[in-house]
Amino acid sequence: KWFGCSSSPLFIGREVQTTKKQQPVLATVPMPLQRVQHLKFNGCSGNQGVAFESSNPSFRVAKDGSIYTSHDGVNLAKPVQFLVIAHNHPNTHSWETTVQLALDGPPRVLPVLTANQQEVPSNQQTPVPFSIRFPGKHRRHKRDWVIPPINVPENSRGPFPQILVSIRSDKDKSNQIRYSITGVGADQPPNEVFKIDPVTGKMFVTKPMDREERSFYHLRAHAVDMNGIQVETPIDLYIYVIDMNDNRPEFQNQVYNGSVLENARPGTYVMTVTANDADDNATSNGMVQYLIKSELPHSPNSHLFTINSLTGDIATVAAGLDREKVSQYTLIVQATDMEGVQSYGLSNTATAIITVIDINDNPPELTDTTFSGEVQENKVGVVVANLTVLDRDQPHTPNWNAVYKILSGDSFNHFTIRTNPENNDGMVTVVKAVDYEQNRAFMLNVAVYNQVPLANNIPSSMQHTAGVTISVQDVNEPPYFLNSPKLIRFQEGVPAGTSIATFPAKDPDIFMQQSIRYAKLADPANWLTINATSGQITTTAILDRESVYVKNNIYEATFLATDNGYPPASGTGTLQIYLTDVNDNPPTLLPRQAQICERSNGHGINLTASDADTDPNVGPFIFELPLYHTSARRNWTITRINGDNVRLGLRIHYLESGVYEVPITVTDSGNPPLSNQSSITVKVCPCDENGDCTTLGAVAAAGLGTGAIIAILICIIILLSMVLLFVVWMKRREKERQNKQLLIDPEDDVRDNILKYDEEGGGEEDQDYDLSQLQQPESLDHIIGKGPGVRRVDERPVIPESQYPIRPMVPHPGDIGDFINEGLRAADNDPTAPPYDSLLVFDYEGSGSTAGSVSSLNSSSTGDQSYDYLNDWGPRFKKLADMYGGGDDD
Repeated sequence: KWFGCSSSPLFIGREVQTTKKQQPVLATVPMPLQRVQHLKFNGCSGNQGVAFESSNPSFRVAKDGSIYTSHDGVNLAKPVQFLVIAHNHPNTHSWETTVQLALDGPPRVLPVLTANQQEVPSNQQTPVPFSIRFPGKHRRHKRDWVIPPINVPENSRGPFPQILVSIRSDKDKSNQIRYSITGVGADQPPNEVFKIDPVTGKMFVTKPMDREERSFYHLRAHAVDMNGIQVETPIDLYIYVIDMNDNRPEFQNQVYNGSVLENARPGTYVMTVTANDADDNATSNGMVQYLIKSELPHSPNSHLFTINSLTGDIATVAAGLDREKVSQYTLIVQATDMEGVQSYGLSNTATAIITVIDINDNPPELTDTTFSGEVQENKVGVVVANLTVLDRDQPHTPNWNAVYKILSGDSFNHFTIRTNPENNDGMVTVVKAVDYEQNRAFMLNVAVYNQVPLANNIPSSMQHTAGVTISVQDVNEPPYFLNSPKLIRFQEGVPAGTSIATFPAKDPDIFMQQSIRYAKLADPANWLTINATSGQITTTAILDRESVYVKNNIYEATFLATDNGYPPASGTGTLQIYLTDVNDNPPTLLPRQAQICERSNGHGINLTASDADTDPNVGPFIFELPLYHTSARRNWTITRINGDNVRLGLRIHYLESGVYEVPITVTDSGNPPLSNQSSITVKVCPCDENGDCTTLGAVAAAGLGTGAIIAILICIIILLSMVLLFVVWMKRREKERQNKQLLIDPEDDVRDNILKYDEEGGGEEDQDYDLSQLQQPESLDHIIGKGPGVRRVDERPVIPESQYPIRPMVPHPGDIGDFINEGLRAADNDPTAPPYDSLLVFDYEGSGSTAGSVSSLNSSSTGDQSYDYLNDWGPRFKKLADMYGGGDDD
């Protein structure tokens, strides 16, 4: 069997010694209440100075181990399980066990033990200790040591390694046993947190524990002999890291922002702050409670808000929130663990900023009871008065924005009040013109409101209404015509000088004695005039309905009326004259030109007439051939189609092709009727089988005979022949120009020759020069002896001479420019031709010269020389002959 003695005390029940593994203690509360066995705690050093603590706040454990309820109303309808923790007197070690409570009878009231009590008051019922029993069937075993769960406090200061428990096997008397442990913290990461002495079986912890990192370890202890054979079944070791209060509560935010309506009732929820504690929340180490450390400002009092110590909910606790006095409060909230015990709990703080939200609890008030303004008559869109208002609510919100209303004094809606969005003032604006002659002043009664209604139980202010006086100023208004536009009817053809109407104007300024004068402003046809004082309108020309200035039988003229006020004002009026038609325009024949076949085929020319007049002075029209024109009546006939259209056709079967002028008289239906004789030009031509004029026939019908047509065709042919001959001649001339010789002798061609004038040399023998003396010395030794890359810049390159490019044999090119360019290309491509693309040096003449000295030569010319022979050299030397061969004229 395994044996073990922990360095920590053990919780012992009635039969707890009979099991290898400690089971949860199950306590039942019998009903009615009666005393049963107490919870016992035995330590290796005794149980002196041990205090108990329950993880369930509904139960508390007295010093003698009895369990009591900590408040009324504890429900034990279902079994309750919680931890009971034992602390020694220095409070450096703690141990725990699990307790389960269940009722044996019907529910009844349990005794209550308050937080400050360690014993049950005498006036209460007998306390309820619990008895311990274990589920399942019990068997009696030989009393044996069992290794209970091992509790290790975190953050222990050592010294390390620190012994936790000693284990041994009862077989160590006959065998040498070796002990080992396995599991997380032993041979699994984190490794070597726990170690065991393989010989003595003492297990140690090697370093401080951190419950927030790992709160539980499960190891297995093994016992083997020297051959490695297992001698005991592995035993489970449960190691619990006991929490210490080593973590402060941490707020989720350092600054919380909330809001509440002003005038909120007490108990109104505002916001929630939350703090978390990394310690065990099943113990006091992790149980956080809240309180308000400070509250600023202290207005209207120092305690307007409260906080739920368990949930962190902040709510109002008193009335009096007024945004207009204090718009924001700052709370310092403190969270403390150990269930809020300030003396030994750890604390942390956060800031809660509470904004007071405005409500419409301040009605707008006009700053004065009366306002005044003035406006000129006929002005629109101008601000005539400014209303100032005072509202203590939050600016630029619906609670502050003012809305103005005119209650009375403006029955014709001349005014409106607009709100200035910047300062909330009311601007009284004219929206419909006022007339001084009708109203010299207005007395308005106005009121001001907010965009939203006032809050409940907030009355309106007595200063939300006021009176507004608006004075109207008189100005010189322009005269106006009583009836504009004025329409009158007249018959066209009215002679000049006829009075057709009087067009008067009226001055609206009835309080001013002013006169009006009239003038003509617009008269497109210049047919009218107006009397300057009376407004009488008279014609100056005949009115013509058919004029281009008349639109839809109406002629318009504009007149001006001006008063003598200061400054003068004027108004305009329009006169419309409706002109009725008279038959003063004869009809005209349409069309004026047509063509017809020379043989009568039943087809004709459709004719109509146009008349500038209107009904009834237009159609139906009468078309007829004049009686005096016998040839026309003999060859032509007119057939009526309808009242406005007739057909002109041939009376005879055949009419010779040509152009004929056919006179026709057209008469309208006016009263009296008007007639007009017009002529239509008819081209008679031969037609094809479709009845259409042929092209030749159309030409013949135009007035040209066959002879004229043939003559025109011959002229066209001759003109085309001349053009063709000219083109052939130009081609041939171009070809001859490219192939023929030059017109001058080749020796006289100056385009590529050097002309020598006044040569005085010694003849043929004097032309044989030895140019080698100027190009190089007699010997080439000084050149051959030079190093590579060094030579005279005036020497001919010692390189294989390339073949000079052969120019094409064109003896006399047609273009001198081509000749020159060809020679230039040949010279550019010859690398041996001087100069040798270098600077030439002429200061070296060699060792000698085959030529004699020329210093003794003198000119053999003495006296005057005659240049008359220049006259015999032709026109090219005429200028030189004039300069030097002048003779006696010099």
